Amino acid sequence: MAFRLSTLNDRAILIKGDGVYDLERHSGGRFSSDPMQAIARHGELHAVAAALGDTADAPLASVELGICVPRPQKVFAIGLNYRDHAGESGMELPQNPLVFTKFPSCLTGPGADVVVWGPTTDWEAELVVVIGKRGRDIAAADAWQAVAGLTCGQDISERMTQFAAKPPHFDLGKSYDTFGPIGPAIVSLDQFANPGDLAISCDVNDTRRQEARTSELIFDVPTLIAYISAICTLEPGDLIFTGTPSGIGATTSTFLKPGDTITTVIEGIGALHNRCIDKTDWHD
Repeated sequence: MAFRLSTLNDRAILIKGDGVYDLERHSGGRFSSDPMQAIARHGELHAVAAALGDTADAPLASVELGICVPRPQKVFAIGLNYRDHAGESGMELPQNPLVFTKFPSCLTGPGADVVVWGPTTDWEAELVVVIGKRGRDIAAADAWQAVAGLTCGQDISERMTQFAAKPPHFDLGKSYDTFGPIGPAIVSLDQFANPGDLAISCDVNDTRRQEARTSELIFDVPTLIAYISAICTLEPGDLIFTGTPSGIGATTSTFLKPGDTITTVIEGIGALHNRCIDKTDWHD
């Protein structure tokens, strides 16, 4: 049975229908409360999910989910991975994946506030891959077997910081605190008819800003895993933000401001709902 793994109050939970189930409790102690352990043992979650009863610990609508991957060792992101986004950015199509990193400290939950740290804070809806198996030199043909599941992500970017130097500060401009909403859950691959072809969209307030399918990626998920794992060992919980389609704010000089709401939706995974706040209102 497919599983949906997330966190509640820093504890691993499974989501079934409209309810949430504490993983440690409903696995009879076979799993701890640590979500990172659950990711590393994701193959065993199918049986636990299949055995869940109808009595949830809480209704899903009544809880605030946390970060579904709270302590990844590495967070990769891919630039210019949709042709239309490369075109709107006025840049040539990359010959190899354009890989940069986001600091794990930027990650936040699916309903958490996003701080508008500067005047050019921008949105980027992305499919995020959650690695589930340690590996190096993973062949593209075997890459999906290394994946624990998929989730939604926002690669929030402060453009002035990103382009404050030459070459650009991709890592700094995209790693402010709160600049990495993910969730609402890690969804196992057996949930999807085709995990490589999912609808993705981003609305800011009531305006649709981005809409595409992940099959439009220039470098698909297996290619990215093979490319990155040829350079460094991937560990369970490592994340890959796979790139964003066209429709970013920078192309029209339309940026996020306090009071805006970003809604990111990926088919079969769910939605992120993130309110933008001023930095003076943020409390860590």
